[in-house]
Amino acid sequence: MRALVCLLALSGLSGPVLAETPADFLAVHAQEANAANPAIAGLSAERGQQFFARTLGKEWSCTSCHTGNPAGAGKHAVTGKVIDPMAPAVNLSRFTNVAKVEKWFKRNCNDVLGRACSAQEKGDVLAYLLTLP
Repeated sequence: MRALVCLLALSGLSGPVLAETPADFLAVHAQEANAANPAIAGLSAERGQQFFARTLGKEWSCTSCHTGNPAGAGKHAVTGKVIDPMAPAVNLSRFTNVAKVEKWFKRNCNDVLGRACSAQEKGDVLAYLLTLP
């Protein structure tokens, strides 16, 4: 799979077209973040944790639904629907499907920021979630 991601990078195509594991998504977002801002020093789990916990553009933060412990279940702030853990170490199906990842980043970033998340923001959050046991 990593060879496919490298081939994708060398071909000039962008986006998480071939991502199937959390590490693949992380690599693609790191590449996209660097392409958008070559001065970027890489993705940061610390920045991701701060982003996850902070109220940003709107009234919600990621923790409004996913709680301060992304290794545990959350609950949607409006509907009350239970949300499976975000941490890939606990929920092995997290960050394994391109369509789902893009759908939920689009919805959740709009709910929290009022806009799409940048590749760096997505990558930082994923870097943080990958540090959780």
